[in-house]
Amino acid sequence: MTEKPSQNEDEYFARENAELLRRQRERMDAARAEEERKSHYMKCPKDGHNLFTTVYHDVSIDRCERCGGVWLDPGELDALARNPDQPGVLGRVVSDVMSTLRRNRSEPGA
Repeated sequence: MTEKPSQNEDEYFARENAELLRRQRERMDAARAEEERKSHYMKCPKDGHNLFTTVYHDVSIDRCERCGGVWLDPGELDALARNPDQPGVLGRVVSDVMSTLRRNRSEPGA
């Protein structure tokens, strides 16, 4: 004769199954998030094409192979602005951007 599991056993296995499902969902969510991150790594935020790294005045910057957009990582704009040898238009643009950013940080509510 087979004995029916007690109510406590049913509850135990239901909790165990729920916990296993929760952990499996967490792993799947983490794997999806990692896959999503990898799909965007070194891709242009504007058009999704590949970025390539180039060095400009000892600073590595990322450029889009298609649209030519320039993307800077944290600190790279500051490094470019500190470079006294910036020639021409790009030097003026970097200086203008940095002065605008500094002005916006110092304004109340910014």
